[in-house]
Amino acid sequence: MNGQVYFKPNNHKIMKIGLLFSGQGAQQVGMGKSLYDNSAVARALYDEAEKTLGWEFKKICFEGPAETLTETRVCQPALYVQGYALYAILKEAGKLSGLTAVAGLSLGELTALAVAGVFDFSTGLRLVAERGRLMQEACDATAGGMAAVIGADEAQVKKICAESDVDMANLNCPGQIVISGEKSKIEKACEIAKAMGIKRAVPLVVAGAYHSRLMEPARVKFAAFMKNIEFKKPQLLAFTNTTGKQVFDPAEIKLALEKQVVSPVLFEQNLRNAAALGIDQFYECGSGNVLAGFAKRIDPNIKVITYNEYADLGL
Repeated sequence: MNGQVYFKPNNHKIMKIGLLFSGQGAQQVGMGKSLYDNSAVARALYDEAEKTLGWEFKKICFEGPAETLTETRVCQPALYVQGYALYAILKEAGKLSGLTAVAGLSLGELTALAVAGVFDFSTGLRLVAERGRLMQEACDATAGGMAAVIGADEAQVKKICAESDVDMANLNCPGQIVISGEKSKIEKACEIAKAMGIKRAVPLVVAGAYHSRLMEPARVKFAAFMKNIEFKKPQLLAFTNTTGKQVFDPAEIKLALEKQVVSPVLFEQNLRNAAALGIDQFYECGSGNVLAGFAKRIDPNIKVITYNEYADLGL
């Protein structure tokens, strides 16, 4: 040896991780209770949320009733806090060293942006609470509904929407597109779909016509609410539902969140674009496994592990 130190090359590849956050409809009674009972970091987040919101947030999440939890003003903060708490526990346990990208379905986009550092947890909670309140207001002022169109492509659904005067709301995965609008027009759209030979067109049990023109009053008021709130540049690769692409500029992110209230959710494009970054593993953080199901239909090669309960985390 001549005194030089030789190192073997390190060929160990750091796994790239992506986080996916649930949207409205995934809520279920009991959500977050196991996180609260077993994790100090989750407990602090839930306690802060209850204090900020000023109503029995934890009781409704943990005990219901389901009818109250399903209300837009309630389920949006419930999903936000649960998703963020799962992220915080994983981070504390050192399981997110390769965290690269974040995305969410509708409401879940705000959770993703909080995780990316665009705003802190408490600011995100205020945004989500106001978004939920305004959307509830819009729901109460209109007779809106939604339906899932199964087995149709985008061109067919566009035709159905044009003929029935409703809007496309969610492009979730191949063969599943959700439409939104006035209840009577949604019923007409389902009849048109049936006449076209579409496999299924099923009205959904929802409180209103989300991601449609009927949410316009909520969009205007939410934009005004966001105006004086500081947004920062994301510290992770973050995606928006309105374009399916990455967002970088704080002003662009605000505009995307405003538009999202009345625009289609392009989740399929979100996930395809995130996967194209070479993400090795996605973690779905929230209730149920809806996003993992979408992923399987979008591309069977996309790996998604679902985390709902504390036991799922393997800690």
